[in-house]
Amino acid sequence: MKKNLLALAVLCAMTSGAAFAQQVAEGSWLVRARAVHLDSANNGAAGDAGVSINDKWIPELDVSYFFTPNLAAELVLTYPQKHDVRLNGDKIGSLKHLPPSLLLQYHFTNFGAFKPYVGAGVNYTRFSSVKLPAGLDVKRNSWGGALQVGFDYALDKNWSLNVDVKKVYIDTDVRGVGTFKVDPVLFGVGVGYRF
Repeated sequence: MKKNLLALAVLCAMTSGAAFAQQVAEGSWLVRARAVHLDSANNGAAGDAGVSINDKWIPELDVSYFFTPNLAAELVLTYPQKHDVRLNGDKIGSLKHLPPSLLLQYHFTNFGAFKPYVGAGVNYTRFSSVKLPAGLDVKRNSWGGALQVGFDYALDKNWSLNVDVKKVYIDTDVRGVGTFKVDPVLFGVGVGYRF
């Protein structure tokens, strides 16, 4: 029994040592810059009443930390994004929103330069600079889930190309109209640097 336990302990130490060596060789940090297309769902009671915001391309920066070769946390950042608010296609105002997300990712290994991943986490959105007609306003804070799938393609030891798709759940209440579900799909392409 003691020999079996000792063999198991040696095997675990060797495996964790190999995983740690791989992580050190690749680096624990990954920084990406992406161009992201935000495609809003424009749903909910307000969406049904004709309220919508415009789709647009936005810049995105994210920072990932790898706890193991497979498990990482990613913080997704941008600056406040301005959107036109429309009612039945006609512009009635504008607002800005800042939507950082924090995701836990699983990275698949053993595919060579192709490195796919999936992620899930939480999004916090802060609405600001709201300029709407008198009597209309929006709730300023939103919490929701975020889902992600994507891949990196390694160009060398540090640099990679990235393709990423996220579904983020963002909603707010429009006073006197009802819930407005932005719930965008975000399609991004960019580059990454791992160190």
